[in-house]
Amino acid sequence: MNDQCHDAGCVTCSDEAVPMRVVRLIPGGLAVVDTGGSTEEISVALVDATLGATVLVHAGEAIAVIGDPGD
Repeated sequence: MNDQCHDAGCVTCSDEAVPMRVVRLIPGGLAVVDTGGSTEEISVALVDATLGATVLVHAGEAIAVIGDPGD
């Protein structure tokens, strides 16, 4: 196991993806999401996320849009 992944978790550690709501889009394929207790900056480069959308986040990367405020 990678020492960097020991406590924080990562793809190689088999973490589960977590739904989070996009609260701000940042240039460069990034977004700020609401984690339920704080906010975190993640990559949204792989998905077409919009403000207010719920994205599935794994290892700091949005891997799917599971709820769009326009739906």
